[in-house]
Amino acid sequence: MAQKSPYLRQPRYLLIAWILLLLLGALFLFASLSDLASDFRTGIPSDHTAAFHNVAGVTWSSAQASSSGMSQYVTLLETAYAVHELVFALLFLIIVAIPFRRRARWAWWACWVPMLANITYSLTFGSHDSTVLAYSLVADIALPVLLLVHVPAFFGKRARPADVP
Repeated sequence: MAQKSPYLRQPRYLLIAWILLLLLGALFLFASLSDLASDFRTGIPSDHTAAFHNVAGVTWSSAQASSSGMSQYVTLLETAYAVHELVFALLFLIIVAIPFRRRARWAWWACWVPMLANITYSLTFGSHDSTVLAYSLVADIALPVLLLVHVPAFFGKRARPADVP
């Protein structure tokens, strides 16, 4: 007799929270790809131009016109940042889609790692642009809430190691 998958026995709220984690990972992926596209198109993501202006004291277009070396360096940094963001997004999605879904405890802990990048983004770019801060708080709040919702599934009395191949 075939054993039923533990996914079928889980409460609906866990399935919804897991789907929301996947959507959050998709948001991380979309944001990094959008930043890379902007870096190649204009040299800086459009959502970073206000922060650049607030920190540098000049607009991005003025910086490009007056100091091509400096603007090329900023673009290089922005591109490297976007690639790092892309790596976090891909790893997060893979972990959430497979080992997290199988209830591997290490995966729950590993899903907290992007919080370092999320909070750093909010404190750096967000501290210089209130619009960026507002939308960066979505990830800063959503990720811990969605992970904490899963605590009973990973650490509760009925929690057990992954038993699904």
